[in-house]
Amino acid sequence: MQPVKRLSDRLESLVAGRLWLKVLIALGLGILSGLILGPDLGIIEPDTVKVITAWLALPGQIFLVLIQMIVVPLVVASIVRGLAANNNPQALKKIGLIALIFILFTTVMAAIIGIGLGQLIQPGSHLQLAVLTNTAEFGAPPVSTAAFPALDQLPEKMLSLLPKNPLASMVSGEMLQVILFAAVLGFALISIPKKQAQPLFDLLGALQEVSIRVVSWAMRIAPLAVFGLITKLVSSLGMEVLTGMLMYVMTVILGLLLLVFMYALVIKLSGQLPLRLFFAKVRELLLLAFSTSSSAAVMPLTLEVTENKLNIRSGIARFLVPLGATINMTGTALYQSIATVFLAQVFQVELGLTSYAFIITMAVSASIGSPATPGAGIVILSLVLEGVGIPAAGIALLLGVDRILDMCRTSVNVLGDVVTCLIAERLIPVDTDLINTGE
Repeated sequence: MQPVKRLSDRLESLVAGRLWLKVLIALGLGILSGLILGPDLGIIEPDTVKVITAWLALPGQIFLVLIQMIVVPLVVASIVRGLAANNNPQALKKIGLIALIFILFTTVMAAIIGIGLGQLIQPGSHLQLAVLTNTAEFGAPPVSTAAFPALDQLPEKMLSLLPKNPLASMVSGEMLQVILFAAVLGFALISIPKKQAQPLFDLLGALQEVSIRVVSWAMRIAPLAVFGLITKLVSSLGMEVLTGMLMYVMTVILGLLLLVFMYALVIKLSGQLPLRLFFAKVRELLLLAFSTSSSAAVMPLTLEVTENKLNIRSGIARFLVPLGATINMTGTALYQSIATVFLAQVFQVELGLTSYAFIITMAVSASIGSPATPGAGIVILSLVLEGVGIPAAGIALLLGVDRILDMCRTSVNVLGDVVTCLIAERLIPVDTDLINTGE
């Protein structure tokens, strides 16, 4: 028994303190448990499996609730403090302009890459339409009736972005409105005397610390959350559906790898640090983003990595990281493009140039302002599907594998936030007065 004991101690010491490793182990165990409980082996009665998986998924549901509970106050506090910490409004405008141009360009590129891969690989041709009947138990999220606005409706749409009631926007999770409210509050703090602004600044600092503490509590149950959710996912699907969806999953992962290559090329061209050193510094951040499926959940770690490991100025990092966690969704845009082309192939819906232009436009606009929480992409996808005439029932099929893909695309989204900070750091002069924490 000594060798077994030594091996157990070795594994325990290896896993201790490495959350990402615990999550990967939980992911593997969840897949194995799901296969054992699944319908293909038939070892356990389906009704019993539902009860078991419902309880196993409880930590995952608690984890998701904790993340969704804290995302709004964390984003508000981070953005306001990031804006109010800067002395130079002109520098803020320049940082914001650089970030928006870079985010818009990469998001459009992600959508184009997604459509191109979908047409090249044809993942929908590997799935029979009949398997959709096996996914009815998942149900589909409500499909929005929103369509691309006409020219006479654009002023009203633009006005609707401004929150008439910030508290209502926070309750309903309208993140773009929340960000605009936080931006107005931050700029207002800059415009008033420092002595008057300091109490609110300190209050938001305390709110930010409390939010980070709640996130740290949620992180403690992340391995259990992943294990339970993956077990329920795999046990609910048969091997036939999983096999049929494999080509779609591989297509999305290939597209995400191309986005990583694009970001690596940007880092290389910027000449700020070697690629190997960069990825060594952000490795743990990306793995934790993978495990949590939430850009907001890892925001505190993103700030720590950008400021302390990559030496990005605080004024840039504190402004762009919270902003990027909400509007920089290149992985989500790519996923939505591939998913739309995939379902069009499954349902045999012909897509023309107008449809592709609509997909790109909606994928970009929908990914900007989407909640930085798990599962947001699958809800936003309904906007795109309705616009090109694809039945909403297809969303039920995607729900089966969305959890794994959500983890992958979140890592790419967070990588995009870090690279955006690097670009701003490279283009903003070092002697620019950016930070005044007031502490």
